[in-house]
Amino acid sequence: MTPKVKTVYRCTDCGAEHPKWAGRCDVCGEWNTLVEEVAAPKVRVGTGGGSARRVGGAESLGAGGTVATTTRLRQVVGSEAERVRTGLDEFDFVLGGGIVPGSMVLVGGEPGIGKSTILLQVAARVNERGGSALYVTGEESPLQVKLRADRLGESAGDVELLSETLLETVLATASSRAPSVMIVDSIQTVFTADLEGAPGNVGQVRECAARLMRFAKESGTAVIVVGHVTKGGGIAGPKTLEHIVDTVLYFEGDSALDHRVLRATKNRFGSVDEIGVFRMSESGLSPVANPSELFLGDRLTTASGSAVTALLEGTRPVLVEVQALAAKAGFGTPQRVATGYDGRRLALLLAVLDKRAGLPFAQLDVFLNVVGGIRMQEPAGDLAVAASLASSVYDRALPADAVFLGEVGLGGEIRPVSQSERRLAEAAKMGMTTAYLSDRGVPRRSAAGIRAVGIRTVGDLFGSLFS
Repeated sequence: MTPKVKTVYRCTDCGAEHPKWAGRCDVCGEWNTLVEEVAAPKVRVGTGGGSARRVGGAESLGAGGTVATTTRLRQVVGSEAERVRTGLDEFDFVLGGGIVPGSMVLVGGEPGIGKSTILLQVAARVNERGGSALYVTGEESPLQVKLRADRLGESAGDVELLSETLLETVLATASSRAPSVMIVDSIQTVFTADLEGAPGNVGQVRECAARLMRFAKESGTAVIVVGHVTKGGGIAGPKTLEHIVDTVLYFEGDSALDHRVLRATKNRFGSVDEIGVFRMSESGLSPVANPSELFLGDRLTTASGSAVTALLEGTRPVLVEVQALAAKAGFGTPQRVATGYDGRRLALLLAVLDKRAGLPFAQLDVFLNVVGGIRMQEPAGDLAVAASLASSVYDRALPADAVFLGEVGLGGEIRPVSQSERRLAEAAKMGMTTAYLSDRGVPRRSAAGIRAVGIRTVGDLFGSLFS
């Protein structure tokens, strides 16, 4: 009979260890922070009658360690393993060129966003290219997975399917099959018999993820796991789950829109903050080769309150439309509503425009929207936000072929942005002819077909646009 693995209960706040579960941690006093985990085995080492031993002339701080051999970096030899390419160009681009053998990838996203769909497409593409894929499903029956595969345009008939939630069985099956890629859907449904907790709790998720990571490194099989998200948008489970894995991908998008954005927030084998854009259709998710064209496709150039900026998502410049609407407030306190933009940043810009450019917003409701479900996280889009707000206040449309790049300071000054040459090249490719940016950030050599106009303050910009 296999001996029972010893478990302990550890506080997620202070790390204190407890022999049994309790509602309150005795060390830090926090409630409901004790989670079950496998206890590390005690290392028995003979001390030889001494309480401390000396290594290299200094006292050792602990017993049981051995002196290891170090290696200089110049002596390290080897080559990077060839990546597994799926043929989904946007998926491979976000990962940095394909799936690295022996890596572990975590894919998170809202329910129904398309995580299982795209990973089933990945499994089908890997099989078509001569590899082997094992799809482990713990949430759906084999019939449900087959019905989804039949709806896709991919040929997923040769994908090996395993409907199992016991981790030991999953690892034993994967060891015997030795697939190129193993997909686990999802990590919250897998459990190990060594822990008594229910699947999905902190201890189970952490232990299962650690063992899957160890299996990936030892076998060379790339492991892709699906993670559910909480109400706050973070991946459910312990934060250490994101520290354990090599790559963290978030699948974003509005269920009312037909496109999805795959974003890398952590990548040990490539750039972070890369995005891949997919279009949802009846036959699955298809990559969008030119995201700028998608986000600007339905733009109404004759309406006021619309401005275009170029955001840098990882290494890729993407043109997006910023829409603003300033209307007379119907109640005593004006509304400030922002979608895809930080609400506190919007309040700051409104104060700057009021103080430095004489645009009164005290009696106006302000609504701001970044089109396409994109989140504007860098300050390079501040100038486009300011231009769209002024356009709505004056009720005059901005030039349809103009792009706005710059960070707006508290003094109303416009500051330069990084990699302006690449942004201008993307704007020129999309037919833009004029770019408004900081006078200190005008590149020496602009892209062909686009004219860079240097602006010092937001007041100068508005005088140039609305004079």
